[in-house]
Amino acid sequence: MRHVLALLIVLLPLSPTLAQSLPPDLDATMERTLKTFDVPGVALAVVKDGKVVLAKGYGVRKLGGTAPVTADTVFAIASNSKAFTAAAIAMLVDEGKLQWDDRVVDHLPSFQMYDPYVSREMTIRDLFVHRSGLGLGAGDLLYFPQSTFTEDEIVAKLRHIAPATSFRGRYAYDNILYLVAGKVIEKVSGRHWRDFVRERIFLPLGMKDSSTLSKALRVSANVATPHAKADGVLKAISPMGFDNNAPAAAINSSVNDLAKWMLTQLGRGVIPATDGKKRLFSEAQSKEMWAAQTVIAIPEPSKALAGLRANFAAYALGWSLRDYRGYKLVGHSGALPGYYSRVMLVPELNLGIAVLTNQEERSGFEAPLWTVVDAYLGAPATDWVAAFKADDDAKRAKAEGQVAGLQGGRNTQSRPSLPLDAYAGKFRDAWYGDVTLTREGEKLVMRFSRTPGLVGDLEHWQYDTFVARWRDRSLNADAFVSFTLEPDGALGEMRMKAVSPLTDFSFDFHDLRFTPVKEPAGAAVARPVH
Repeated sequence: MRHVLALLIVLLPLSPTLAQSLPPDLDATMERTLKTFDVPGVALAVVKDGKVVLAKGYGVRKLGGTAPVTADTVFAIASNSKAFTAAAIAMLVDEGKLQWDDRVVDHLPSFQMYDPYVSREMTIRDLFVHRSGLGLGAGDLLYFPQSTFTEDEIVAKLRHIAPATSFRGRYAYDNILYLVAGKVIEKVSGRHWRDFVRERIFLPLGMKDSSTLSKALRVSANVATPHAKADGVLKAISPMGFDNNAPAAAINSSVNDLAKWMLTQLGRGVIPATDGKKRLFSEAQSKEMWAAQTVIAIPEPSKALAGLRANFAAYALGWSLRDYRGYKLVGHSGALPGYYSRVMLVPELNLGIAVLTNQEERSGFEAPLWTVVDAYLGAPATDWVAAFKADDDAKRAKAEGQVAGLQGGRNTQSRPSLPLDAYAGKFRDAWYGDVTLTREGEKLVMRFSRTPGLVGDLEHWQYDTFVARWRDRSLNADAFVSFTLEPDGALGEMRMKAVSPLTDFSFDFHDLRFTPVKEPAGAAVARPVH
């Protein structure tokens, strides 16, 4: 009996009936978060048992300014847009216009992947769950950074992106297939994705400040300016558009609006303040969207974050799943240059949390999130600000050590095999298209033909490898550029690879395979320098 009583004492603090309030020191935690992680502003919303418990802003909209972040301040929510795309499909399923396991080609006959078998067998469900065989972030350079490719061009280029694994073989996060899902919505409903989301989701829920175009951020009266570090110095940057893959990451919203979204999700599709009379989607579709689809391998967390180790992780339909202290969590994060977002639902507690930040620093949303979750679980207090700071420092130190190791192993006495002019010209990748290298003074300059922001000065690294130093230093994505030579000394393939392991995975330089665009017959061939 003593053992039973001891067990009850251990379990009681985690009982949901004993933990029904926000942490008493939440405001102090938010202020520490802003200062520790160099984040100008954060907005936080908490919903519980069908009500908004908190919707509040902290800090400022723009570094050096005085305009405060409020609950109505608009941020880009990036990949938290994916759950809206899933909900749009769920609504169409409710209407009998399609099914999750319909083949994509039955709705979009021109759809093609690299492998004809995959093209034929890909289902609408497959578009959402990151198991297509594409590599991590494959194809992201078609729209990130902002490009001039159209939606139809991007979808057409899928047939040229080689798979990294077998179809449905393993989890690898992608964005590009959500664009295909958006095209399915357009074909079935007769409305473009952004019109469907605005008319069928934002308006019924009263999400008055939410939008689906990047230009809306520029004209909003109450918008958080994005910030990023350029060579270690935090600065305001311009919002980066994602309009040519909007279903993956283009929504802008406030925590007041996201509170309504979370209440609808926790209400299993019931629209708030309608006494259960109106639904966005059915309870059956709610269960479908929260059901595990693709298993995700669980990495071992750092010592500082050992308390967050999950026992299971999976991807559902536009949502990520994991456990924490015996509870199922349904959530997602989102990142675009200068913005980070996080939505987390704890269905068993009827609890939802949304955090929006205007700095691309994940700890700016993670520390507040877990502080609030722990408070409602009645868990022992953890200083998550300190824990995430320690984790950040360890990751940064490791990455800097790896880059320093590369620097230490570099042969600084080596020279390029060819004269500098010989590397100039046009190079073509099957799925991206063209990149040009031009001689400008004593250096080469790389320009991605359809991505205005990717302009970089090439610095010689060693042998036939250079480093592209992007002129927009807030990208934090410098990349190695390496050349091979043909037996006759002509340029062969040009490959790229990010320098730092901390580079955002959407800079999928490593997937590019450039070959020179052949000059007209009779053009001279450069020879190696001896």
